[in-house]
Amino acid sequence: MTQSGFSFPIIRSAGLNGMLVTFADALSEPSNRATLAFCEAVKTRAWPGVQEVSTSLASVFLRFESEVLRHDALKDLLWALLDEQDWQQAALPAGRRLWRVPTVFGTELAPQLAEAADAAGMTEAQAIESLGSARVRVLTIGFAPGQPYLGPLGEEWNLPRQTELTPQVPIGALVLAISQFVLFATTAPTGWRHVGQTGFRGFQLGADDPIALRPGDEMIFTPVSRSDYDRYCLADSHFGGASREEIPA
Repeated sequence: MTQSGFSFPIIRSAGLNGMLVTFADALSEPSNRATLAFCEAVKTRAWPGVQEVSTSLASVFLRFESEVLRHDALKDLLWALLDEQDWQQAALPAGRRLWRVPTVFGTELAPQLAEAADAAGMTEAQAIESLGSARVRVLTIGFAPGQPYLGPLGEEWNLPRQTELTPQVPIGALVLAISQFVLFATTAPTGWRHVGQTGFRGFQLGADDPIALRPGDEMIFTPVSRSDYDRYCLADSHFGGASREEIPA
């Protein structure tokens, strides 16, 4: 049992043709690991009638044809799969990538680094060292096409959202709150603090693969100077000089 009163995992219907499998009432590394591993396992089963499988931070959503696969039958399949192992200890899916993304922290490009550092009890230099060395996971993609939620960061970065909105941050903005990064795939207002700026384009309309990242990928936001950032962006208008490599299974 948890503070919510639920015993996890739980399965709930979501409308006439949806099913939600939830592993926790809050984000944690184990609950996100379970979500990613279970989602991949459901996909490999290729159950007739299942049309879509996707994830949030700690849940897996299935959309299905109720004429082909009845609610009770799908619940039975899901419970049987849940019973196969402890999903919070499961291996993460194969095919994940590690991205290293050149990032300017602070300056006029990311003006809220000092505020975030102060809230975390750090100097700006300490904050850059901490945030620039963190290896974070793509926990889920949402809010806008190709936009990842990344983490978890350490407890020192469990900062609340701002009380007022920043009117707009640019594409490639790295923003911070509640022990997570969000890497903006479009210009948008935000209640999160803009601490870094990248040349990374997470969504490219018209590309063969318009969404660059996958849930389970990992990212490191490598601190660079403004001049190096400008050089990377000039040479690579899609990803701002980011490199990627396969993560061994």
